[in-house]
Amino acid sequence: MTEEPKSKEIFTTHIDARVIDAMVAEHGKDPQAVIALLGAIQDYYNYLPEEALHRVCETTQITPQNIIGVASFYSQFRLKPAGRHTVKVCIGTACHVKGAETVYNTFRRYLGITDGEDTDKDNLFTVQKVACLGCCMLAPAVQIDDLTYGFLSTEKVPTVLADFLKTQTPVAKTRKRAKTEPSAYSGELRICTCSSCEAAGAGKVYLELKQQLSAQQLPVSLKSVACTGMSYLTPLIEIITAHNQIVRYGRVTPQAVQGILGRHFLAQGFFRRVSHSFQDLCEKLLVNPEQETPVRYLIDFNDNTTSLYRGRQKHIVTEYSGEIDPLDLEAYKQHNGFKALLSCLNSLTPKQIIDCVKISGLRGKGGGGFATGCKWEIAFHEQNTPKYLICNGDEGDPGAFMDRMILESFPFRVIEGIVIAAYALQVSQAFIYIRREYPLAIKRVKQALKLCLEKGLLGENILDSAFSLNISITQGAGAFVCGEETALIAAIEGSRGTPHFRPPYPARHGLWGRPTVVNNVETLATVPWIILHGPEAFNAMGTAASKGTKTFALAGKIKHGGLIEVPMGISLREIVFQIGGGIQDNNKLKAVQIGGPSGGCVPASAMDIGIDFDALCEVGTIMGSGGLIVLDETDCMVDIARYFMQFTQSESCGKCTSCRIGTKRMLEILQRICAGQGKEQDLEELEHLARVVNKGSLCGLGRTAPNPVLSTLKYFKPEYQAHIQGICPAKKCKALITYTISDDCIGCTRCAQNCPVAAIAFTPHKKHNINPLICIRCDTCRMVCPSDAIHITPAKLVVCGGAPHRGAG
Repeated sequence: MTEEPKSKEIFTTHIDARVIDAMVAEHGKDPQAVIALLGAIQDYYNYLPEEALHRVCETTQITPQNIIGVASFYSQFRLKPAGRHTVKVCIGTACHVKGAETVYNTFRRYLGITDGEDTDKDNLFTVQKVACLGCCMLAPAVQIDDLTYGFLSTEKVPTVLADFLKTQTPVAKTRKRAKTEPSAYSGELRICTCSSCEAAGAGKVYLELKQQLSAQQLPVSLKSVACTGMSYLTPLIEIITAHNQIVRYGRVTPQAVQGILGRHFLAQGFFRRVSHSFQDLCEKLLVNPEQETPVRYLIDFNDNTTSLYRGRQKHIVTEYSGEIDPLDLEAYKQHNGFKALLSCLNSLTPKQIIDCVKISGLRGKGGGGFATGCKWEIAFHEQNTPKYLICNGDEGDPGAFMDRMILESFPFRVIEGIVIAAYALQVSQAFIYIRREYPLAIKRVKQALKLCLEKGLLGENILDSAFSLNISITQGAGAFVCGEETALIAAIEGSRGTPHFRPPYPARHGLWGRPTVVNNVETLATVPWIILHGPEAFNAMGTAASKGTKTFALAGKIKHGGLIEVPMGISLREIVFQIGGGIQDNNKLKAVQIGGPSGGCVPASAMDIGIDFDALCEVGTIMGSGGLIVLDETDCMVDIARYFMQFTQSESCGKCTSCRIGTKRMLEILQRICAGQGKEQDLEELEHLARVVNKGSLCGLGRTAPNPVLSTLKYFKPEYQAHIQGICPAKKCKALITYTISDDCIGCTRCAQNCPVAAIAFTPHKKHNINPLICIRCDTCRMVCPSDAIHITPAKLVVCGGAPHRGAG
C-alpha cells in the first residue's frame, strides 16, 4: 500500500505556541470553551499533545482538572498519538446486523494492527469503532477522516483504503480549455451529495457530470440538491429536460455518465452532426458490467398524481426535497422560505406564536414527545433573563440519521425554525449542538448561518425588526448521553456531559442557571410549516395523541431504505411493505426495532400497530427519535438485546449506581447466554435487574436501557431458551455455530484466497475444508462462494463443569 505525501507532521514533540494561541483567540479563554478548544487541537494534531494542553492552561482560565475531566469523558478525544488518518467503523444497529464487527476486524488485520493497539506500525491509520455515522441505509459504513464509504464488506477493505489514499495525493493541475458559456440552459441535472449519497459514490458521479458538461459544452445546469431520502437508489440523477420531462437514473456510476448525457442532450460541434451514432454509443455506455443497468424512471413534470416516493408519505420537514440546493438561499426563499418568519415578525406577538404551536399539537420529536408549545410557554413566563434556546442535533441513537439529513439538506429550514422559536421566547442567543461525526452537517450549517447573517436574517434587527439573534454551533465530542437535555447543557457549559436531577427543568433553570428551551432538529424544522399553513392543518393530520408527521430512518433488512416522512398513525406494516418495499433477499420479516437503545423490538405479528406515541408504548417500545431497523429471520434477537445492552453500558455516564452496575451485570448475563453458557434462572435475573435499572436511574438512558431486553424476552423467549440449550436458531452467535463446506464445492479457491486467517487450505480443483480451530466465523467464505457450498451448522458443544462449551467439531 502506497503512503501518500505528508501534509504535516503529526507525531511531533514540539508544539507551535502560535497555533494554540490562535485557537484560544477564536474559541475563548473561559472554562466553557474547553470542549471547543480540545476539538480544535485534536483536529490539528489528531490527538491532544501534552505540551498543547499545558499551553492552554497557561493562557486561559482552564485548569488541568477541567481538561482531564472532559478529555477522559468524551470518546472522541485522544490523549495519545494517533495515525494521520482515522478509520471510524460504524457499529450502529443497521451496520451491526450487516456485519460491522467483521468489517472492523478486517481493517485491523489488513493494516496489521496488533491486539491492544489501534494504530498501524506506520502510524498512517488509526481504526476505531463509532456508535453511528448516520448512513444506516448503506450499512456497513465507515468514515475515513471526512470521507464516508458505504456497503462495506471484507473484500472491499483494501479497495477503500487505496481509494482514500488516492484522494490524498495532490492532482497535477491541467491547463483549462477555453469554453463558451451557454447563453441559455436547455435542461437541468440534479444530484444529491449528502453524506449518505457521498458514501455510495455520488461525489464521484457529480465530478464526472461537471467534467462532461464542460468538455462537451452542453447547455445544461448542474445542481446539488437536498436529499430525496431514496438512498436505495443513490447515486440518483434527476434530469429536467427542455420539455419539462423528468427522467431519473438510480445507482449511477461515473462510467455511465457520458451515456446518460448523450441520451438526453446533444453535444456541440462534431457530435451534433453524428448524433445517431452517438446515441448508439450512449446506449452501450449505460451498461456497467459490474453493476446492473441504472434504474430509469420517466415522470411527467406536470402530473401531480405521479410520484417516485412509495407509499403514503407527507413531506413537511422534507418539503421540496430533491429540488433545491441546500445552500441556495434565494431558491429557499422562492419556495416559501422565511415567509413564516416574516409573518411572525410583522403580524404575530410572541404569545400568539406559542399559542399557534400549542394548537397544532406539535410534540417533541427527539424522543420524549413533550408538548412543544407547553415547553415554550413555561420558559416564556419565566422572569429570569437572559434566556437561551438550544437546537439538539446530537442524534446519538445507533440506527438514526434523520437530523443529519435534515441539517445537511434543509439548513435554512432549521435556522428559520430556530429564529421563530427565539422570537417567541424573546431569546437573543441560540445554540446548535451537532455531533462531531457529522462533518458535512457542521460545514453546511456554518455556511447557511453565514449567508443568513449577510442577508439580514440573523444578527441585529432581523428583517428590519427590533428583534436580534445570534446562533452559535457547538460540536459534540462523542457521548450518547448528551442527547439528554441536562447532559447537553452541561456539555455546552464545558463540563462532563452528565445528567442532572429534574426538577427544576431546563425551561426554568437550564444553561448557566437561566431558562432554556431544548428542542431537537426535526421539531424546530416543523415550526415554519405550522406558521405558514396554520396550526389547524397540522393538527388535522395524525391521531388524537400524535399530530402531524414524523421522519424515520428506515434501514436494516429492507429493500428501499432511506429517510421517510409519514403521517402519524400510519401502520408499521405499511411502512415496511409499501414504503420500504418489503424484506431483502425475499426473507421473512421477524421484527422491527424502533426507538434505538431506548426502544424495543416489535414482532412481525404486531405490524398493524400505528405510529403513535402512546400505541408504541403499549407494545413495549417508544417512538424515540425515529430510528426504524427492520430485522429478518437471519437476525438473532438475543444478539440484538446483547448489542443494545453493550451500547448503553458503554455509554452510561456512570453517575447512577443502578445504571452503571446494573447494565454491566445484564450485559454479562446476555454475553453468557449468547455463548451457550446461560441458565434458565438467568432469564428471571434479567427481568429483576431490568426493574432495578429502570427505577434507580437518573436519566432516560438508564431508565429505558432495559427496553430491548424486556421486549425480546416478551416476544422471543423461546429463542433465549434455545440459546440456553446451546442452539442459536438464527445461526448468528459465533460460539454456537460452525462453518462447513459441502460437496457442492467446485474447488475454485475463492474461499481460501479470501479467508483472513488462513483457515482454509489452498487446494485448487478439489473440495475445500475449513479448520474449525482456526475459523473465526467471519462469514467471508460464504459471501464469496459462487456455488453456495458454505453452510452454517450448529456447533458441537461439550459439557465442561456443568456448562456447555464449543468443541472442536
